[in-house]
Amino acid sequence: MTALRQYLGVWQLPGGRVLLVVGILARLGIGMTPLALLLLVEQTTGRYAAAGLAGGVYALAGAALSPIAGRLADRIGAAPILLATAVLHPLALGALVLASRGGAGNLPWIFLATAVAGATYPPLTAAIRRAWTDMTGANGLRQAALAAETSLFELVFVLGPMLVAAFMVISGDPASALLSAAVATLVGTLWIARLPVMRHRAGHGADHAAKGLGPLRADGFPHLLICVTALGVAFGAAGVIVPAYAGQHGGGDSMGGVLLGVWGVGSAIGGIWFGTRRPAMALTHQFAWLLAAVGTSFLILALMPSPIWLGAALVIGGATLAPALTVENNLVGRLVPAGMLNEAYTWMVTVSVSGSAAGGAIAGVIVDQPDGLPWSFAFAGAVVLAAAAVAALPQGSMARADRLAAEQWATSGVRS
Repeated sequence: MTALRQYLGVWQLPGGRVLLVVGILARLGIGMTPLALLLLVEQTTGRYAAAGLAGGVYALAGAALSPIAGRLADRIGAAPILLATAVLHPLALGALVLASRGGAGNLPWIFLATAVAGATYPPLTAAIRRAWTDMTGANGLRQAALAAETSLFELVFVLGPMLVAAFMVISGDPASALLSAAVATLVGTLWIARLPVMRHRAGHGADHAAKGLGPLRADGFPHLLICVTALGVAFGAAGVIVPAYAGQHGGGDSMGGVLLGVWGVGSAIGGIWFGTRRPAMALTHQFAWLLAAVGTSFLILALMPSPIWLGAALVIGGATLAPALTVENNLVGRLVPAGMLNEAYTWMVTVSVSGSAAGGAIAGVIVDQPDGLPWSFAFAGAVVLAAAAVAALPQGSMARADRLAAEQWATSGVRS
């Protein structure tokens, strides 16, 4: 099957167009809300410390509650959870805007509304990736579908900040960007929740429902989460290091945004290309090599002498990101029982967000040291290379579970 035919096959799947196009609209808030929130709280209080704390509250509230939403989605289906959070999240953002109108004296209410907004963000990414897993189990399109999803998802992080900047130019009020993100989340989530793959898929029954630690007990999944956390650390570090590099080389904040944007472009190109490949090696081996490539790319970034060279290296290095994320998401479907997939995907989001927060904080400390920039790149690269070593263990739990799943799928005739 040619590359074009594979992606055409994904596009023509029932609900495929909506998942690919509306899935981006629905998740624009992921790229818009953190920046709009930062600007809103800073404008309200005049303090970046308060703004940064609000951003942390938003991210951690979402990370803490998303596995609970995922488990509920596994038990009763994704649609009810999406419908409820599609309404609750915009209401919380509206309350946040109202609280901000009271000035710095309303800071406790701002933090409360921020926490509720983070906790009620719809588990869209988990539901969408679970849907692709369900829709591509027997047609050989799973890798192409997950590659398309991962690559297009990069648009959220490119378009989101650009839209916030546009709203700031037009209105000068970050609340307009925040409310627009709320509308996009409401409309997009309601649209996706109406898809048959969301509405008609009931829970998997008591015998298959997650109990106790749920997917965390699945063989190989905890090691996969370690690798996902490492990637999150690197991504969070890059969000600090690249703008700092631009600033130290006279490029300013705008140059930092451009450099991060070209990193995303490289990732999208790499993901689209990789989605049509069918490597013969096992998924865990693919994952290990791709993690090693990502880690090495960070080490190379430490050697770049100017923003132009850094931009070129980011495009090339970025081409390894989406393929790594594609294999990562494919492994979830291999390692975790079907009745726990929503929760498993939300755990992926949780550890990635947590790792990103830690990576950004640690990178910030390193960057502030004399000659800290190269060492901060080296820190991010070393973390991902350590994850590559975990994934490469031939007798590790990930490799064992992947081999067992591959044997079972070969016996049943299911293709990934």
